[in-house]
Amino acid sequence: MGDRLKGRVAIVTGGGRGIGRCEALALAAEGAKVVVNDLGGSVDSKGQDHSPADEVVAEIKAAGGEAVANYEDVTSFEGGKRIVQQALDTFGRLDILVNNAGNFRARSIFDLTEEEWDSTMAVHLKGHFTVTRAAAQVFRQQGSGRIVNTASEAGLGDGTLGIAAYGAAKEGIAGLTRTLALELGQYGVTANAIRPRAATRMAAAVDFKALEERARAGDPAASDLIKEISALSFDSLKPELVAPLVVYLCTDAAAHVNGRDFIVGGGQITLLSPPKPEAKIQSEAIWTVDQLEKVFPIKPQS
Repeated sequence: MGDRLKGRVAIVTGGGRGIGRCEALALAAEGAKVVVNDLGGSVDSKGQDHSPADEVVAEIKAAGGEAVANYEDVTSFEGGKRIVQQALDTFGRLDILVNNAGNFRARSIFDLTEEEWDSTMAVHLKGHFTVTRAAAQVFRQQGSGRIVNTASEAGLGDGTLGIAAYGAAKEGIAGLTRTLALELGQYGVTANAIRPRAATRMAAAVDFKALEERARAGDPAASDLIKEISALSFDSLKPELVAPLVVYLCTDAAAHVNGRDFIVGGGQITLLSPPKPEAKIQSEAIWTVDQLEKVFPIKPQS
């Protein structure tokens, strides 16, 4: 075990399986005491099961670390507060929050129901907010803290169909992260986002057949993504390969990294540029449609 995070206390939401499990184990391996939160539901948020969180806690303890299980629902404001309170009650402090809890509903925009949209937003976007809101109070008072949020390439319009709700929620998380970095940075807190590539239950639910059809129809974004994924072996998509970046972002060595956004997986880490203006046109008077037809910066593709 390492000691980069010795004496620190971390919360990992959705820490019972996949990427979250690997993050919890990696944080503990560097000396952090970990609250492993997991409701234990299915990939589409059905049911509850305490065993995923319990099993990760047992793994950490067997390796000589300290951990406690938590089964709260991150979609509840009170649940978010109770997760943070358990860290304080059990270990006396909180230093790190890794927001990872999620669900997945693969559904075309034509078939997406209100319940499916609301559920996706609640688990991903609101779930990030509820725990972060409670943790931010602690971090502000102590003048330090690390937040790592989980976004997705889906929010970048990666060519995958049937993920309108998921992509919207994940890009909301990216925007939330940038805002948190600005708002909490003055208190010594950093907030960064990762967009993982890993073979998990959620990744298995993606409709890659639709992605392939889009590539055959000439979509370059879909073609490029398929090429990148095809070049990766199953071993290179292990969720364990995501965790080292998360651990690094939680260390003192990464105190200068704030508000940044990374694609991570397959042994590769890609730093994304923040959104910035691409083109600008200006008029001294109100634009007319005739004028816009002539000078609009986005031209039809030939």
